Amino acid sequence: MFLYTLIQIVELVTNVLVMLVIVQFVIGLLLAFNVINQSNAFVVQIYQSINAVLEPVLGPIRRIMPSTGAIDFSPLVLIIVLQVMLIVLTNVAIAAQ
Repeated sequence: MFLYTLIQIVELVTNVLVMLVIVQFVIGLLLAFNVINQSNAFVVQIYQSINAVLEPVLGPIRRIMPSTGAIDFSPLVLIIVLQVMLIVLTNVAIAAQ
């Protein structure tokens, strides 16, 4: 029973991180294509806050991955790793029954 609770907590944290990555990506695109003005302090503050939250997780991935130029694949790698981790934990919980 405790294992299922732990998996649900990990799943919740994973979902929050994935949503933050998606929001960071969308805001970054909107700022890059000047759909949202860089002088909009509220949006820029949200973007910087999300970057500050995600940087401790994305930084090590960026250091491991080879340089791909202007495209940053570290958010995609993070999402894939989190999903694989959830699958493994769920299968371990099922096997432990």
